Amino acid sequence: MNILWKICPLKAFRDNYIWVIHGQRHAVVVDPGDAGVVQAFLREHELTLAAILVTHHHHDHVDGVMELVRHQTVPVFGPALEAIPGVTHPVRGGATLHLPELSLSLTVLDIPGHTAGHVAYVGHDVLFCGDTLFGCGCGRLFEGTAAQMFDSLNRLAALPTDTKVYCAHEYTLGNLAFALTVEPDNVLLQARAQRDRARVGLGEPSLPSTLALEMDTNPFLRCYHPVVRQYAEHVSGKKIDTAVEVFSILRQLKDSFG
Repeated sequence: MNILWKICPLKAFRDNYIWVIHGQRHAVVVDPGDAGVVQAFLREHELTLAAILVTHHHHDHVDGVMELVRHQTVPVFGPALEAIPGVTHPVRGGATLHLPELSLSLTVLDIPGHTAGHVAYVGHDVLFCGDTLFGCGCGRLFEGTAAQMFDSLNRLAALPTDTKVYCAHEYTLGNLAFALTVEPDNVLLQARAQRDRARVGLGEPSLPSTLALEMDTNPFLRCYHPVVRQYAEHVSGKKIDTAVEVFSILRQLKDSFG
């Protein structure tokens, strides 16, 4: 299949990314916390908004929705388990969205943990995962449990390894610093840190990542790895029996890191 669209990042607030999927005439936006930057992009490229995708209810992901639909009617897809103003199509895991203007179909995944109803959208080897999976990290547990987030990350890790990861924040450098405390001898992680620091230093996004890269470098996807387990046991001072316990310890450590 010929892909007739591309994906562009729009920077918003301090470190958010609003992802725009667009062809020559139409665009779909993901997590538009700021309507202004979206409207400017649409005007500059002479694009018509075709749909909005929302992953969860936090204000920096949804505050632009109502302004974007104020003068036009477009479908707004968002998690059925969260109350989000402007959502016209509540979705749950297993649903498939058809976006005919871009010949694009995306499947919905339920990935609770960061929030109770968080969803992701995946298809055509691209993943929009909001604040669940980050470059070399994962989201905080604001509403869910460690077990829920760990299960959600495993659901994402089960996708094809060449899937491109489009998350909603530029957190990669901070996450890399933490990851290197967990696995300082991981040569793939060292190489990633050098590469991503250079990219961000040039003002470029560190994203998208790939699931293959995350599986090799992201400690929250490597909780089954003996080195990561040993680190968690060392810092906690106790024997750890399960990977979800490793995850829980790492998440608590990251909450207070740097």
